[in-house]
Amino acid sequence: MFIDEVNIVVKSGKGGDGIVSFRREKHVPLGGPNGGDGGKGGSVIFEADEGMSTLMDLKFQKHVFAKAGESGKTKNMRGKDAEDVIIKVPVGTIIYDESTNEVIADLVKHGQSEIIAKGGNGGRGNASFASSKNKAPRIQENGEQGIERNLHIELKLLADVGIIGFPSVGKSTLITILSNSRPKIADYPFTTLIPNLGVVARNGVASFVLADMPGLIEGASQGQGLGIQFLKHIERTRVLIHMVDMSSESLRDPYEDYLIINKELEEYNPNLLLRPQIIVASKMDTEDAPKRLESFKKNFDESIDIIPISAMTNENLDKLVYKVSELLEKTPFFYKEEETIDEYVEYNFVGDEPDFIINKVEADKYEVTGKLVENLINKSNFMTDESITIFLTKLRKAGLDNKLREAGAKEGDIIVIDGDEYEFIE
Repeated sequence: MFIDEVNIVVKSGKGGDGIVSFRREKHVPLGGPNGGDGGKGGSVIFEADEGMSTLMDLKFQKHVFAKAGESGKTKNMRGKDAEDVIIKVPVGTIIYDESTNEVIADLVKHGQSEIIAKGGNGGRGNASFASSKNKAPRIQENGEQGIERNLHIELKLLADVGIIGFPSVGKSTLITILSNSRPKIADYPFTTLIPNLGVVARNGVASFVLADMPGLIEGASQGQGLGIQFLKHIERTRVLIHMVDMSSESLRDPYEDYLIINKELEEYNPNLLLRPQIIVASKMDTEDAPKRLESFKKNFDESIDIIPISAMTNENLDKLVYKVSELLEKTPFFYKEEETIDEYVEYNFVGDEPDFIINKVEADKYEVTGKLVENLINKSNFMTDESITIFLTKLRKAGLDNKLREAGAKEGDIIVIDGDEYEFIE
């Protein structure tokens, strides 16, 4: 089964908590703190694998969660880090943030990997807080929370050359002859239900990857037939082979077919018409094909090279391969630039969430939230007065007092943080 789009939820592991512990050994009167730090939570990593061709594995795995890091131990022992979760995907996979449609990663090379959800760092144990002023701290940090992300994952096949044209013009037959691909072939429309890839290797030319795209029809860019499902795979091809059926059995006008296919490409993505396009007249072994080809050529300038081929007699197949190879040598890759269109640019410059967000909820009451506040809450253990004092001290050092004054807070006002109320003191 060929699956090229899935939506999944991934979550990295929480960092392990640090612990409070003291050495209690015989003949060691001043044991001191020995609570260890927590281990790191597992990250979720995507890795491109050229041995894969579909996202089917993720179709039935809607949630991918990494494990949490181990809590710290006594004797200053650090908790064990959790293992990262590595998700193998085909080369050409694009990972989007489902909520913003931002491109998070574009995996275009075998072995390329990206951390999509980083595991939380482990919290510090009380041994890390010991100092000359506080030799027996009873505080520790909780591990950082894991990151949860809703992802849209899309596969765009990475092929050098894409074969396009109406159904049953001979695309599957051509890829069979030129490469090692063995697609299903029959004489009815839409035999090809999935893109087929093959490697073309001929003496004297560098090998290239050829993709047989499912047949397009009029209205494909608006969802008709199978075309809209696979038009995105054409976006990354460097050269297009446009096959036009010259046999009278098609009951269609070849030039009209040519115009319809190009119109569908333009309506889907106008940049596709900028790709080098080789026009191939197929099925030249049929009776009326030469006459129909002459009529077809009258619609083009004489400088346009139209290559007549026959899969039955192998007519001009070598010429086609050499023409493709010649164009590939001077045609750049396109797989990076399509991700820079305007709809994505705005997300590249969005600033981080502010450390403090202050809302006045009543005349003398203010609620404080924000990125820094949330991080400190997640790390803090509020079971001891010492931990609460350190939590508030960190907020003050980060500039919370000044932010509150700017918001209009006065001495004696109530400050709400994570549901707890504190009095503002100048």
